Amino acid sequence: MKPSRKTFTPFEVIFDLDDREKELENIEKIMANPGFWQKSQDEISRISQQRVSLKESIDRWNRFHREAEDAKILAEMALEENDRPTMKEVEEHLSRLEEELRDMELQVLLGDPDDRRNAIVAINSGAGGTEAQDWTEMLFRMYLRWCESRNFGTSVIDYLAGEEAGIKNVTFTVTGAYAYGYLKSEHGIHRMVRVSPFDATGRRHTSFASVSVLPEVDTDIQIEVEDKDLRIDTYRASGPGGQHVNKTSSAVRITHLPTGIVVQCQNEKSQHRNKDMALKVLKARLYELEKNKLDEKKHKMHENQKEIAWGSQIRSYVFNPYRMVKDHRTNVEVGNLERVMNGDIDMFIDAYLRQ
Repeated sequence: MKPSRKTFTPFEVIFDLDDREKELENIEKIMANPGFWQKSQDEISRISQQRVSLKESIDRWNRFHREAEDAKILAEMALEENDRPTMKEVEEHLSRLEEELRDMELQVLLGDPDDRRNAIVAINSGAGGTEAQDWTEMLFRMYLRWCESRNFGTSVIDYLAGEEAGIKNVTFTVTGAYAYGYLKSEHGIHRMVRVSPFDATGRRHTSFASVSVLPEVDTDIQIEVEDKDLRIDTYRASGPGGQHVNKTSSAVRITHLPTGIVVQCQNEKSQHRNKDMALKVLKARLYELEKNKLDEKKHKMHENQKEIAWGSQIRSYVFNPYRMVKDHRTNVEVGNLERVMNGDIDMFIDAYLRQ
């Protein structure tokens, strides 16, 4: 019998090794077929990434068991010989193993098919002008730092700088195993309270930014987009990017007429590349709409997204008069504000997923 959450110990986690080994075996059979390499590059990449993810999780699980057994033997010997330094070394090793296992348990909890996907994250500043735009840039930096800590890749696909400072809005992709599964907990309104450096009178300001997180669409789910349903506009990019980007009409804006969804990309020098990236974001948003129709859980998530309004924050970041970050969904509070703004948001993600 698998342990319940209440009886969780460092070396017991809900992990069906047999099922994963069978799944890995099936994928390797598919890849061994000569016809596999005739598939599209996206399909080859998706299946290859799935194989790597499965193999890593299986190898990691087996390593945990080996190291746990080794630690048990070493602890028994240390107890017999009253070897305190060795016992301390074993305890430190077990503590590291427990931390890794808790991280692995979170991945097991991410059971939705979308959770394994890459993520598309959009951050938009709220009312408040320069102060809100500065807050958007601070959140963007926070997420980049978090991605770096997990060795996730990031790529900016749309960026609109603020008029004086900060960012009006930014959209970027996060590439890595379970990127969407982790980051979906960040979807919502983020509120900041501080004495604004842009206010000469030194008044305290409250600023808001919305964070939207979508799963990146893979080729295993077909989203049909017909040319007659698209309006494509080109324009000159703004903000950072170099002389070529700013002086040619390389930026692309795509409007999906049936749904009214508008996406844009301006960070690539090539208009063709910007169009491809914008279409990718559009397909992700259309995919989300379709999933909402078929899945009641996703439907509720979509409704919540519509109801987001300034003030209905999921998390507050207070810089003044005290320093604290509080997640209003899980009631997790952290007093070390600098630690959070430097990308350490795992405690919030962990609590949200376990809730």
